[in-house]
Parts: sequence; C-alpha cells; structure tokens
Amino acid sequence: MSFDEQLLHLIEEALREDIGDGDHSTLSAIDPAARGKAVLKIKQEGVLAGMEVAEKIFRYKEPGIIFTPFKEDGDAMVFGEKAFEVEASVHTILQCERLVLNCMQRMSGIATLTKQYTDQLKDYSTRVLDTRKTTPNFRLLEKEAVRIGGGVNHRFGLYDMIMLKDNHIDYCGGIEKAIDKAAAYVQRVKPGLKIEVETRSVEDVRRVIWSGRGKVFRIMLDNFTPDRITEALKLLQEAGVRHEFETEASGGINLSNVEEYAKTGVDYVSVGALIHQAKSLDLSLKAVV
Repeated sequence: MSFDEQLLHLIEEALREDIGDGDHSTLSAIDPAARGKAVLKIKQEGVLAGMEVAEKIFRYKEPGIIFTPFKEDGDAMVFGEKAFEVEASVHTILQCERLVLNCMQRMSGIATLTKQYTDQLKDYSTRVLDTRKTTPNFRLLEKEAVRIGGGVNHRFGLYDMIMLKDNHIDYCGGIEKAIDKAAAYVQRVKPGLKIEVETRSVEDVRRVIWSGRGKVFRIMLDNFTPDRITEALKLLQEAGVRHEFETEASGGINLSNVEEYAKTGVDYVSVGALIHQAKSLDLSLKAVV
C-alpha cells in the first residue's frame, strides 16, 4: 500500500477506536449544524511534525474544511506560536481533536529527538537510521517523523528487506548457509529484494566478505565498539570491497557517543531510541470564539 493508503487505514481505525458508537459528549451538547474554528497552539520548543497528517484527519471527516497552515513539517517551533487554524463543523473539530494531537505530539517528539542526532552528525558522512522498535499500528507516522527530523528510514517491516540477524543465522546453521539460502530465495521469489547481514565479530565480517559479494548489500556491525568498527572497515578496505558493502553500526548508540561512531566512517548508525525514547511535545487545539 502507498503511504496515503496506509494513513487512511490508520485514521479509520483510530477514529473507530475513539468514537465507538458515538461521541456522546459532543452529541449531547453541540448542535449538529454548528460551525467553528480552532487553532493549534505550540507550547514547547522543538521540531514540528504532523501538519499534513492533521489536515488529512480533518478532511477524512469533512472534505470541505478550511485548513490554514502557519508552519510546515520540519519547522522549528517555539512556545506561543500557532501551527494551523481549521474551520469546520464543530462536531468534526471535537471528534478529530484527540487524534490530531496524539499524532502531532508524538511525531514532533520523535522529529525533535532525531534532529538532535542529525545535528551531532552534520560534520560527518554517517547518517542515522531508525529501526522496527516502534509502536504497533503507529509505525507509519513514527517513521515519517524520523524522516521529517532529518533521519533515514530503515526497512519498514519484514517484507521490504531481508535482514539475517543472529537468530536467523543460528537457526540456519551459519552465516554462509544463511546468505546462500537468502540469495537463492530472492532470485526465486522476489528479485531485487536487498539482503543485510548482522555480524557479531570481525571474523563474521570476514566471512560475509568472502561469501556475500554480489549478494549482500549491507553489513550490520552489532554491538561493535568504535575501535572494532574501525578494524572491520579496515578489513573491508584491504579486501578491496569497502564500496561494495554499506555498513551499519547498531547497539548502544546514543547522543553521548554517536559522534565517536561517526568518526569511524561507518555509513549508518541505527538508533532504536529515536522512536522508543522520544517524549511527546506539548501542543493544544483551542476553540476560536
């Protein structure tokens, strides 16, 4: 499915979860014909994310809304600013309010944390990747927030890349066997699907070099120290294959040490904390009366 198709599904399910058999607070107090305006107020500094999502949520309920943006996704935001104004049925505004806020607060927190990482890496070629350590059924917007914050999306799910992790390798009987079987599977079932292999030692890297050329596109260096990453990259360089494999450092990387990893020259660092450690930012949707 496309991004828009996945977003539509997310919106439908989220509103169904929230509204159930009716928004009885609104139904009991507000005339169905009432029209109104509301403004999104920014109450915390950070990176704004979710503007386009917010508009799509309102338009799902009422295609004819008037949505006036004052800022864009990725903009810096400070306390007291306004992000957008929406004019619609009051029922639409009230029924969409919590979903809009939940999405934008969460997305803005992720985008803000991601920007802190990308700022640390601005003088290096290394780029930051997200992971699959996401909230069930909300991955679409969490990964979009990483992108808005300047990060790079890793695979979205189990279907768009083969990643041979430690358990795959152990269950299969070794790196060489796992690579050969995965490569044969790609040719037979889904040509073009990329293969990444997790390594746990420099010796594992050596084994990927000699068994994975032309098959593996990225080597994950899992829980390697910066010194061990430097050793692994030197091995790739000496074998003349440094540019045949992308490299990804993973495990224990945070804001306090990400620059040390970048100094090694590794292509990517993957950071699960971009999503699972991000804190939602403070936004509010207020009626204009």
